[in-house]
Amino acid sequence: MEERIEKQLAFALEIDKVKTIFRQTHLSSHGRNENDAEHSWHMAVMAYLLREYANEEVDVAKVMLMCLIHDIVEIDAGDTYAYDAEGLKTQKAREDAAKERIFSILPEEQKAEFTALFDEFEAYETAESKFVHAIDNLQPLLLNDSNGGGDWREHGVTAEQVYKRQGKTKSGSQKLFEITDRILQENIKKGNLKV
Repeated sequence: MEERIEKQLAFALEIDKVKTIFRQTHLSSHGRNENDAEHSWHMAVMAYLLREYANEEVDVAKVMLMCLIHDIVEIDAGDTYAYDAEGLKTQKAREDAAKERIFSILPEEQKAEFTALFDEFEAYETAESKFVHAIDNLQPLLLNDSNGGGDWREHGVTAEQVYKRQGKTKSGSQKLFEITDRILQENIKKGNLKV
């Protein structure tokens, strides 16, 4: 087999491990914890469906690919819970090391392409990356809401913490932020988020 396709297939097999990285978020209707592959797939479909609500016009294929690869680094770095202050301190270093190892499996120009896409997501400067962040915030919020706010209650998350994180939603989609705000207000009234 040619070296190029060997590398591509090795990468394809490596990213299968994303299915084994479980998140704090539970599937809808009180299901088990979701894994990173499910989260990324769900985000990609949501991004396509909701693209009309992006604040700016976006390249939807780029957005969907960004959704699909943004958590590949968690194969090595692990999932860092959004409200884990200690884990967030080392997240970037862990993810940078993982990015280098995992994307280095690919042929050089594909490594550069995936690295650039991941870095664009992290930099949060383009219309696409801002919209992906909006979807990345909305997807677990919808699941948590469908579960009666159980993940927020379990971790003692405050409304202030969630609103701080959701600031990025507004930059990517004002409309999705309005929906987010409505969901958060309902969960505050129900006592699922501490004030």
